[in-house]
Amino acid sequence: MRVKVILVCEECLARNYETTKNASKQTERLEMKKYCPHCNKYTIHKETR
Repeated sequence: MRVKVILVCEECLARNYETTKNASKQTERLEMKKYCPHCNKYTIHKETR
């Protein structure tokens, strides 16, 4: 089953992206390097709960 997750910038804590993940196969939090329009640079974005 795929669940919707929200990605948050680690630097400015802005909620920038929504994506999905397979909850049964990936149990740890999702972490991606994405562009943050608020910081105007590429930062690490983590999944919120």
